[in-house]
Amino acid sequence: MRRIWFPLVLALVFAILAAACSSDDEPFVWDPLPPADYGTAPDRVDVREFETLTPIKHVVYVIKENRTFDNMFGLFPGANGVSVGVDRGEQRPLTRAADVLPTDIKHCYRCALDAWNEGAMDGFATISEAADQYAYTQYLPEDLPNYWHWATEYVLGDNFFASAHGPSFPNHLYTIAAQSGGAHENPGQNQVLLRERHRRTGLFKSWGCDALDTAYVNIVDSEGVEKRVPPCFDFLTEGDLLSNAGIPWAYYAATQYQNGYIWSAYDAVRHIREDEKYWAEHIFPVDRFARHAREGLLPPVTWVTPRFEVSEHPEYSMCHGENWTTRIVNAVMESPDWEDTAIFITWDDYGGFYDHVPPPQVDDFGFGIRVPLLMISPYAKRGFVSHELGEFSSVLRFMEDNWGLTQLTHRDREATPLLSAFDFEQEPRPPDPLPLRADCEGLKFPDPRRYEGPG
Repeated sequence: MRRIWFPLVLALVFAILAAACSSDDEPFVWDPLPPADYGTAPDRVDVREFETLTPIKHVVYVIKENRTFDNMFGLFPGANGVSVGVDRGEQRPLTRAADVLPTDIKHCYRCALDAWNEGAMDGFATISEAADQYAYTQYLPEDLPNYWHWATEYVLGDNFFASAHGPSFPNHLYTIAAQSGGAHENPGQNQVLLRERHRRTGLFKSWGCDALDTAYVNIVDSEGVEKRVPPCFDFLTEGDLLSNAGIPWAYYAATQYQNGYIWSAYDAVRHIREDEKYWAEHIFPVDRFARHAREGLLPPVTWVTPRFEVSEHPEYSMCHGENWTTRIVNAVMESPDWEDTAIFITWDDYGGFYDHVPPPQVDDFGFGIRVPLLMISPYAKRGFVSHELGEFSSVLRFMEDNWGLTQLTHRDREATPLLSAFDFEQEPRPPDPLPLRADCEGLKFPDPRRYEGPG
């Protein structure tokens, strides 16, 4: 596959210029010039030409990092949350969560199974010393003011689960394909070689087709046999279903030269990543999302994943991450497309944090541990807690039903489309953009050149 290498010095020069020019109106831009194989902007689309089941003509699917429902919304009135957990059979109060943790909490596949403990939900502290210190923590309403505002004014889902036990890679694949290609874990790579490549080229780590040639991931095939394969798959995705139906779509993520490229899920799908034209038509730098949204350029279906530094991954600031999400939501609300949009915001896996609800086990992969879901739309019910069972494939099912598509796997075939969140007979609600929080401490991007952790 052709790869385009930008000199690191040039990237650093543009980074300095971007830092000087960035404002509160747009997410921080570290790499103002995207790699040449990215599109400049989606083509403007008249969404009225695509027939839909509901008044929704735009779906925006936002995936953030590493939180459980009890960690963020366990105190929310009317929701199935707790303030006291269970640790190895004993009650343990959930203490106030910190804005930034000094370290990540280990949250591998085996770790998730140990935390789940056959449904006892009491093994979260057993994984590591960091887990014992930080797993049993919880935010107060004042710690997450904008997230709580959306939960109060729109819809909060309290019966929504990660698709798979384990970390980011398999779960991000579920958000685009209702499967993980058989992967339970993040890909393995030589960290020394990754850092050397980053030093030479400016490229950040990839978990997909742009990974090191020696990268691998263990998968379990349909016969239950485990094998080691490159993390570059070739299965059908939601993007393919949309394209086959002539429906435009876009995926916004960190570029190869930004921290967080590991979550650019379509990079792990060979027929999309290695088709330069197809990639450029659908994959865009996340730093362009807010501008494209305000200009009315979003296609009917859009995925958005953040840069690492604003992802809410525990060793980065929740406050700065919430501000990034606020910019994303505000941009949609300030766009000409707000009146027919549904925004789904979720977190990709449990991240090691406590949750008390045993996830239903529907197959060998999950469900994983419960994560929050926010649903924001002019047609969203006001102040509603949805108890509808869901997982990442449920948002795909909403897309499929809305645009009359087929399904991908048993997961989206069996999923409900989250319609309990909406009242399509109500008068569409006006936009409600929020101010950014002014109480965030520290720099949003403490060191843009820092090499990211395991995800």
